[in-house]
Amino acid sequence: MYEPRDEPGADARETAEFAREWGEMLDEIRVALPGVQLLFAFLLTVPFTVTFREMSALIRYGYFTCFLTTTASCAFLMAPSVYHRFHWRRDVRDKELMLRTANRLATVGVVLLALAMTSAVYVLSVVIAGKVAAVPITVATGLLFATLWFALPLSRRSAERQGR
Repeated sequence: MYEPRDEPGADARETAEFAREWGEMLDEIRVALPGVQLLFAFLLTVPFTVTFREMSALIRYGYFTCFLTTTASCAFLMAPSVYHRFHWRRDVRDKELMLRTANRLATVGVVLLALAMTSAVYVLSVVIAGKVAAVPITVATGLLFATLWFALPLSRRSAERQGR
């Protein structure tokens, strides 16, 4: 079996590749995280407004769904940085496992973010456009996220695997 570590400089190449991939992942998370944190901060204030108490149970449940998915999204999107912090200046033996774990955490965070934003659209749509219009608006929003964030990159990955 071929072991790249047997080559001169293989450890240095592996470390450089890990640093590059890790940096790219953290940069990608830095794009999403401020928006999630801003949404979370806004959601923390809503229940303390007078009009929130006057809203229907449907809107409050929609809000709560948005709040919980935003909270979970924050946790998952911040997890790779915390994970890295606990391994800082330590010899990470299985860098591939670390990257895969952080990638999975970030992916779950993005899925939760899509759900959070879709539920926020639902709550606002019910308030602004009414219950009947809120459903197709929310479905369209969910389809937009599903298409741009998931279907597009997954279809490209599938095409690359098939050699097209």
